[in-house]
Amino acid sequence: MHEIVHLQTGQCSNQIGVKFWEVMSDEHGIEPDGLYKGNNNLQLERISVYYTEMGANKYVPCAVLVDLEPGTMVSVCSGPLGGLFCPDNFVFGQSGAGNNWAKGHYMEGAELVDSVLDVIRKEAEATDCLQGFQITHSLGGGTGAGMGTLLISKIREEYPDRMMCMYSVVPSPKDGSYNLLFLAYNVMLSVYQLIENSNETFCVNNKALYDICFRTLKLLTPTYGNLNHLMSLVMSGIMTCLHFPVPFPRLHFFMTGFAPLTAHGSHQYRAITVPELTSQMFNAKNIMAASDPRHGCYLNVAAVFHGKVSMKEVEEQMRNVQNKNSAYFVKWITDNVLSAQCKVALGGLKIAVTFLGNRGSQQYHAITVPKLTSRMLPLRFTTIFKCKAFLHWYTQEGMDESEPEMQEQAQSYAPFRDAVRSNSSGFPFTKVISCRSLLLK
Repeated sequence: MHEIVHLQTGQCSNQIGVKFWEVMSDEHGIEPDGLYKGNNNLQLERISVYYTEMGANKYVPCAVLVDLEPGTMVSVCSGPLGGLFCPDNFVFGQSGAGNNWAKGHYMEGAELVDSVLDVIRKEAEATDCLQGFQITHSLGGGTGAGMGTLLISKIREEYPDRMMCMYSVVPSPKDGSYNLLFLAYNVMLSVYQLIENSNETFCVNNKALYDICFRTLKLLTPTYGNLNHLMSLVMSGIMTCLHFPVPFPRLHFFMTGFAPLTAHGSHQYRAITVPELTSQMFNAKNIMAASDPRHGCYLNVAAVFHGKVSMKEVEEQMRNVQNKNSAYFVKWITDNVLSAQCKVALGGLKIAVTFLGNRGSQQYHAITVPKLTSRMLPLRFTTIFKCKAFLHWYTQEGMDESEPEMQEQAQSYAPFRDAVRSNSSGFPFTKVISCRSLLLK
């Protein structure tokens, strides 16, 4: 069995992680105490991908919960799912990182990392065939960004051939900490680590999630719980597959989406069909990173349908979308729209779809690598770096200045951005690698 070890690092990550395990447990018929109460054999067929069976229908998540301060762990333990997790898998410090990437990566995080790795090794050794690691974190905080990227570099050293899948929450104006000037340092330092060590990075920002809650779900006062639930639905849907199409190994930052999304009380007035799902998933209002599909082109698209749907109808709808909107798909990658089916319904819905998109250039509308490296650098990173603002917070933790490396990283994406903008049939590189998806069977 291809098991996945889940890690959640920092306050934001742990809040998302709890929602994720709530959704996963509901899908697999697992009660908050870990006991199986489901009524479908499919729920148990591949349950070992995420859970360890402890005997007598008792299941425990393959999860490691990490933070540099105890408050988050206390909140998880005292919450509804506190009894679901293994107590030995809670690893936490006492001081926190204070939104400082360097503290999380070089100081407090470095002191705790060996304890975390011991728990990870224990989980990995208990698997039959380790598929890889799934990590949730924030790019703006000290623990999620700093210690989170330290962990993935250490894991990559020990497990170089295992999958590394990241769910990264990118700062947005809706976040309370967005106006912190040094946030740009945290993001840029994290992105560099993700490029080097991650296989897939799924970017989500709160602005897009808030827009979905306000405009689509018609929620008057959405909470972080509502946002985390949306993200957990996408996470559950994405990992129905164990690998995804990536045209270039270093361009592994994806947009995610989910359908159907309808306001509470409106379900009875809308027929949820395959055409409706297909229409919704390509709609910018359902994408969980603020993006306008009219800008830039898709390199690859993958859609995972959940529930009882006709794959013939799915393939027809996907072809129709691609034919009618061919200008928004690059022509130099063949078979770049893929679809798959999982017969188990998702989130209590009869049918649903999870959307994955790899866009090479979003022209400053989506939070992806081109945006982060070509937009945030000149506007925020370079501005505060020239003034040496807050720089001592990082250098005193043992870091060196590395502006040339950051500029080089930004420039390295220019050929990809320009190629996508031109959307020509040719491409200036001699080799194009297109990885097909490997689906759960």
